[in-house]
Amino acid sequence: MKQLTIKKTALVLALSAALVACEQSGDKKDSTEGAQQAVEFKGEYDKAAYAIGVNFSKQMGQNFESLKEYGIEINPQIVAEGIKDGFAGNAQLTDEEVDEQMEAFQNNLNTKMEEHQAKLEAEAQQEAEANLAEGAAFREEYAKKEGVTTTESGLMYRVIEASGSEESPVAEDTVRVHYRGTFIDGKEFDSSYERKQPIDFPLRGVIPGWTEGVQLMNVGDKYEFVIKPDLAYGEMDRGTIPGNSTLVFEVELLEINPTEPVQPDAEPAIDEQLEEQVEEAAEELEQAAEATQETVEEAAQEVEEEVKEATGDDQ
Repeated sequence: MKQLTIKKTALVLALSAALVACEQSGDKKDSTEGAQQAVEFKGEYDKAAYAIGVNFSKQMGQNFESLKEYGIEINPQIVAEGIKDGFAGNAQLTDEEVDEQMEAFQNNLNTKMEEHQAKLEAEAQQEAEANLAEGAAFREEYAKKEGVTTTESGLMYRVIEASGSEESPVAEDTVRVHYRGTFIDGKEFDSSYERKQPIDFPLRGVIPGWTEGVQLMNVGDKYEFVIKPDLAYGEMDRGTIPGNSTLVFEVELLEINPTEPVQPDAEPAIDEQLEEQVEEAAEELEQAAEATQETVEEAAQEVEEEVKEATGDDQ
């Protein structure tokens, strides 16, 4: 579950408010003007400061939107007043009161996030239960179709095209295939055909339904597999695949132990690669958050110093 620390939340609010404060300052100069006034870049770092503001507006806008997801809407005008009073040294709250409010806000946010997460989990559980029942009904009807075979494990398949070849893989092999994956309603969630690029993978590195099913094929064959949840991705959501999903795959076996390397941009809907993608994405998000926090803190300090200097000049 996502966590927003007090420090990060304060930065989000402060930087967003700084932008609003600038906008309000412009409004006070001429509240009747509808057109945007051009910014004058006089100082050496004025354009850099403006660029910082533009970046802040993008980043902070996203953060304000994320707070709305938990039912929290921040009034930017009030935040702007706090920024202005803080710079002027006449804040209407003591340091102790500021700390109390920030702690209360963080606790409230954490509570709302936990409630939101619990709601999502309950919805996912309901969806998983529905998927289980719908999948069982689908497989029952599918089994009645001509040419469908059900293995001892419960894997279901039918031959779409038979090549006549007698070359079939074993579990230790790496295979090259084209495939299309759909849900039982026909909605496609992955396709190497769409990417116009087959993929290579070791048979022991995929979901059990694939490991078993592809070994039934000969090179050049095309099969359709109906894979029940315990032979696919199980009860938990996996990216775009909801929990307890029965999956339908059209698979074409092209080659066994290919001598040329796998295509670098292939993205098979297989368990091992999906987990790697999730882990990599989580790592990248964490690194980006740390880097953004450092940049924002440094930039905020620079902006604060420039605002203080500008305030002193005006006085």
